[in-house]
Amino acid sequence: MVGKTGSIARASEQLHLSPQSISVQLGDLENSLGVQLFCKVGRGLDLTDIGRRVFSYADEIFSLGNELLEVTQHQEGRKSIPFRIGITDSVPKSVAYRVIEPVLNMDEPIRLICREGKLADLLSEMSVNQLDLVIADRPMPSNLNVRAYNHLLGESKLAIFAAKSLIERYSEKSFPKILHNAPFLMPGEDFAFQKKLLTWMESKQIYPNIVGEFDDSALLKSFGQAGAGFFAGSEAITAYICQQYQVEKIGLLDNISVQLYAITTERRLTHPAVVSIVKATAEVFAT
Repeated sequence: MVGKTGSIARASEQLHLSPQSISVQLGDLENSLGVQLFCKVGRGLDLTDIGRRVFSYADEIFSLGNELLEVTQHQEGRKSIPFRIGITDSVPKSVAYRVIEPVLNMDEPIRLICREGKLADLLSEMSVNQLDLVIADRPMPSNLNVRAYNHLLGESKLAIFAAKSLIERYSEKSFPKILHNAPFLMPGEDFAFQKKLLTWMESKQIYPNIVGEFDDSALLKSFGQAGAGFFAGSEAITAYICQQYQVEKIGLLDNISVQLYAITTERRLTHPAVVSIVKATAEVFAT
């Protein structure tokens, strides 16, 4: 509670304990573990780096305790298995759903816990067993000291989309010249295909007017829906993109593809949900 509220005084109000009692218990815990859990920040307390790790374990311990009570009080119910997934910002939400959806149809009940963020941050969480799986558009960087395995789930060509009104404004040019000097919505540097896209434009001597750069794929497509610019997306989900965002596909990029990876630690490879995802999505993307 001190970690959540940032103050022994506020924690004492929540727990109905005296500040002195909480302070003594924190001291005993730090002495027992042999680490400093908190540091002073102004008038409050903030968790140290090791304190955050201890906090995450403590949070899970209390969650498991609550599940234990629930199971013993409702013995007829089936205990669901928690499955924690990290999804990078650059993975389209519709693709993430198609990848995760098989988990919901498993015979064994699964409780999904989804996190979204940058790849390095998610891999850091997975390294301390806070995530069972990370879904990304690239394999794990080799310079990260995380023991994990990359599983290629699917691969697709890259397509260019735009709102109908924008296409009509530049209709005098054919693809790919239609992109030259036209407004373009560029994916952020966290997207694995950004550099490939820029290299392709250079090779074709196409220089669009980059009006925006986005780290979130859904936000990028929303701007594309409004006619703010042309944008790139996975050809495998063309039907979804066109229907969801009322846009049209104008062409495919040669020699550029986008991939989808499942990254798991060695200890988590036997998780039934991971096995379900790796097997099921291979067929989905092949189709």
